[in-house]
Amino acid sequence: MTEFTVTPDAVEGDVDYEELLARFGAEELTDDQTSRFPDHPLVRRRVFYAGRDVDEFLAADRPSIVTGIGPSGPMHLGHAPVFYFAKRLQEELGARVYVPLSDDEKYWFKDQTLAETSKYLESNLRDLLAVGFDPELTRFVVDTEDADVVYPLATAFAKDITNSTLEAVYGEPENVGQGFYPAVQTAHLLLPQLVHGEHPTLVPIAVDQDPHVRVSRDVAAKARYPVQKPGALLMKFLPALTGPGKMSSSEGATIRLTDDRETVREKIHEHAYSGGKTSLEEHREHGGDPDVDVPFQYLAAFFEDDDEELARIEREYRSGELLSGEMKNLAIERIADFLDAHQERRAALGDTREELERFRLTEDERARARDAVDLQRD
Repeated sequence: MTEFTVTPDAVEGDVDYEELLARFGAEELTDDQTSRFPDHPLVRRRVFYAGRDVDEFLAADRPSIVTGIGPSGPMHLGHAPVFYFAKRLQEELGARVYVPLSDDEKYWFKDQTLAETSKYLESNLRDLLAVGFDPELTRFVVDTEDADVVYPLATAFAKDITNSTLEAVYGEPENVGQGFYPAVQTAHLLLPQLVHGEHPTLVPIAVDQDPHVRVSRDVAAKARYPVQKPGALLMKFLPALTGPGKMSSSEGATIRLTDDRETVREKIHEHAYSGGKTSLEEHREHGGDPDVDVPFQYLAAFFEDDDEELARIEREYRSGELLSGEMKNLAIERIADFLDAHQERRAALGDTREELERFRLTEDERARARDAVDLQRD
């Protein structure tokens, strides 16, 4: 058995995704479930491969989605698919989207100053605004700026999270902030229901973040608050450029959402792990391995929507007709086209803080969330 580690703070080794489901207690998506989602390569190709209470979400008239980010650096290709997927669900299902930005978490868990976190927060907000969410159906929640909502909720939920639960899910925290953060994360995941009333909520999230969902589900199951247990849609990792493992903001070769076409070209040609053979003759004879080829994995996950075109690329690579350099060039063009469009929307935005105002919780929404918890407090 291959040894691997998957926690909210670290991913190490070659992840066995089926074994991970057994560890976490989630269920693999069925063909019926995937067919009921709006058509999207992340679902169609089983990058989103497992979940919790997915049927309830798919049957809802007006569900909610919660998917956030911790400002630990500039946003990169590993972040983009989830947010663009959430936008698709919003467009086709009318789903509300709540985006928590956990700037407090990064101070507790990372060797990162508050000033550094603030800088990354502004950059992340601009990238999130560039995705193009509907401001009527979307709320961005910044923990330290929306403390009037987040912290009363977290205070109430902290009463329902025991030390034994924390240690079982996360291990022993290094500081008090880390021990308190699961209550903050629970506030994020239950917030749409506290604002809008009890209804199905789905958290599309990389599989390493599933422990946060499990803790919030435990809190919801105690029935002290007017909420359902939030569901989850678990995603496999988009690999790092250099090979297996989760793409990270701290990885030097990471493709950022602000990288230009030439930078993308340089990073992929210099760093991308190839499934091609070591010589042209060997590659022509034996072909490449798309299962380990990172440029192909990027195309398959998100950046080539056409299934027939993807199948052609895979077939020609396996046969040796398509060379590893040509595979890299295909990925470069698709990724750079996506980033060009994203950056055009990003540049067209006005002042970030002024744009953000349309996406903040209203005073009435803040009051409803606080009241829902106050009414349930012992």
